Amino acid sequence: MILFQDNFQKAELITNEFAFWNPTNATAVKSPNWDMTSGSLFRLNDRAWSGVPDTVTPNATSSNGTNSAVFRLTTKRADFLDYAVSFTLNVKELSSTTSTPKVDWDGIHVFLRYISEQELYYASVCRRDGKVVIKKKKPGGTSNGGTYYDISTYQTKPFPTGVDVKVKATIQTIGTTVKIQLFANGVLLVEATDTGAVGGAPILTPGKTGIRGDNASFMFDSFTVESL
Repeated sequence: MILFQDNFQKAELITNEFAFWNPTNATAVKSPNWDMTSGSLFRLNDRAWSGVPDTVTPNATSSNGTNSAVFRLTTKRADFLDYAVSFTLNVKELSSTTSTPKVDWDGIHVFLRYISEQELYYASVCRRDGKVVIKKKKPGGTSNGGTYYDISTYQTKPFPTGVDVKVKATIQTIGTTVKIQLFANGVLLVEATDTGAVGGAPILTPGKTGIRGDNASFMFDSFTVESL
């Protein structure tokens, strides 16, 4: 059963971080579906687009810049528990800025059971170093108040640029553990089972889903959440 879907058929600017941090501002461009704590989300050729990544704090319309070098997008809905999230992804290129220099993990990552910026899972589908991995973040630490823990091995699966790839991630509670799988064009890239042995207890509560981008210019479409 489809729980959520967005095909991005509306405004040129869908939303941006200005709308999140200035919710009472009459000029803010708000989305009924999305929250954005960093970056800008545009529509281009009926697809969602990051815009050209930079580190400029955007105004209400992102006409001065995007800040999409650090792109953080989540659904407003926070009641997703066991589900498959899928979308068509086209990564144009990876870049860098003076304040966001190149790092191995630059690329695109799928947020799963996003409770807060300190508590979430994410699956890296496209990284500068060609790796894929699944991580858990828990509160307490130096990364925006949290710490990341690897809950899968790193697999070498370089992501192609300039072509459409069907990305899917699944997450499901099995007993007291959480199983996560990441696919590209129907092929399993990496999987993990979080038993709590690394980084503390698994995340067993519903949360948001979404996309994280780092130093990446990319487009995506047909963002769909289906129940498992």
